[in-house]
Amino acid sequence: DVGHADHVEMIGNAVLPFFDQDGVHEIYRSWRLLLDSYPGERIGVAEAWAPTPERLANYVRPDELHQAFNFDYLAQPFQAAALRRAVDHSLATAGSVGAPSTWVLSNHDMKRHVTRYGGGAVGQARARAAALLMLALPGSAYMYQGEELGLAEVLDIPVEFLVDPQGIQSGDPAKGRDGCRVPLPWSGSEPPFGFGPAGSTASWLPAPASWTAFTVEAETGDPESMLELYRSALTLRKQLPELGAETGDSVLTWLPSPAAVLAFRRGDGFVCTVNTGSEPVTLPAPGTLLLASAPVAAVVSESESVSEPKTVSEPKTVSESASTATATDNGHDRITLPADSAAWWRV
Repeated sequence: DVGHADHVEMIGNAVLPFFDQDGVHEIYRSWRLLLDSYPGERIGVAEAWAPTPERLANYVRPDELHQAFNFDYLAQPFQAAALRRAVDHSLATAGSVGAPSTWVLSNHDMKRHVTRYGGGAVGQARARAAALLMLALPGSAYMYQGEELGLAEVLDIPVEFLVDPQGIQSGDPAKGRDGCRVPLPWSGSEPPFGFGPAGSTASWLPAPASWTAFTVEAETGDPESMLELYRSALTLRKQLPELGAETGDSVLTWLPSPAAVLAFRRGDGFVCTVNTGSEPVTLPAPGTLLLASAPVAAVVSESESVSEPKTVSEPKTVSESASTATATDNGHDRITLPADSAAWWRV
C-alpha cells in the first residue's frame, strides 16, 4: 500500500524490493487469460507503482492488462516543461507496446491536487486548468472522486478520527491518507453534507464546514463551479471527433508557444492552450473558443471599438458549449490567456 509525505519516493524513480518485481507479470498474464475467457467487453487496469514509464509499459503489453494508471504524470508539478516531458514520455512508452496512455491527477494514496498545486485560489485555478489539459490528451482520463468538485486535502482531521495506519502511527494527519478519503459532500450546509442515512450527524471521516460551497447541490447549475466545468468538458469530449478514442494515441502535435504555455493540436480541428505561468500571456487566437477554465480576453487594438464579449452558457452542441469564460469568437487575432488557466478551441 502506498502513501504520501514520507512515502512519496514510492512514485519516484527509486527501485523498491516490494514493488514492480518481474515475477508479477506471470500473474497478470494469467489474469488476462481469465478476462479473455469471458464474452463481451472487459478491461483490466493496473495500479502499478513502477519507477519509470518504461517499466510501467511492461504491465500493458498485449498479453497483460489493458491500461495502467500513469502516476508519473500525477507526480509532475504544474509547470509546462515538466508536463510536456511527462506527456511525451507517456505517449512514447505506452505506444511502444501498443497500449493507450492514461492520465491521473489524484488518487486515494496522494494528497489531492488542489492542495499539491498550492491550495486556495491558486490551487483551484490550476486544478481547473489541469482538468482541461488532462481531458484533451490522447488516451484515457481517470478521475478521483471529489476532484470534479474541486475538493482540497483535509489536513486537520482530529487524531481520534484517523483510520489510515500511516497517520495513526505518526500521530500526524498530514502523514496519512485520510485527508483525501473524506466522504463526498452531496447537499446541505452542515457536515456530513448528505453522506450517510437520513439524519446522520457525522461521517466516518469528518468533513470540514468549509465544504458547504463544494457540495454537489451547491455546484450544480453554477457556471463558475468546478463541477459544471467538468460536465462541460466531458460533454465536448464526447462530441468532438478529435478527442474520440478512434483518433489514437499518436494524434497530438505540439504548437509553438512561450515557455510557460502548452499548446497542442488534436486532429485538424481542435487546439488546447494551457498557461502554467503566474502572469497572463498574449497569444495568437487559435480559433473559436469552446471552453475555458477562466475568462479569456480578446486583445483589442486602439482603432477597434470595444464591445461586450459574449458569455457562452449551458452546453447543447459543439458550437454552443458551456464555459465559465467569455467567448472571443468575434474575429480578433490575439487573445490573452490568464495565469494558471486553459482553453479549448475549434479551428
